[in-house]
Amino acid sequence: QVQLVESGGGLVQAGGSLRLSCAASGRTFSGYLMGWFRQAPGKEREFVAAISRSGSSTDYGDSVKGRFTISRDNAKNTVYLQMNSLKPEDTAVYYCAAAALPRQIIVRANDYNYWGQGTQVTVSS
Repeated sequence: QVQLVESGGGLVQAGGSLRLSCAASGRTFSGYLMGWFRQAPGKEREFVAAISRSGSSTDYGDSVKGRFTISRDNAKNTVYLQMNSLKPEDTAVYYCAAAALPRQIIVRANDYNYWGQGTQVTVSS
């Protein structure tokens, strides 16, 4: 079992920045590929970013490329999502997730094994 707790969400004006954190406890954090997803009201859960176990590989959803950066600190059992140049359409609940599959990167939500409770990000125009 892996427990994930997100933090860092809030209200920010368009063009601003936020950094989300996801703290993991339980089994060895470095053994999991990590991802961030988001879900806006009335929409499906959307892939935002993923990072490999070592942190050497990353991938991003098209809507956030060039603005968001995923990183991880295996010594602190934490994955981060730095969000810059935020737009109102980034408003959503953001979830971190952990995957045990032996792959470098996973973009499908269904392939993740553990999920956090989510943190709200609201971007005002």
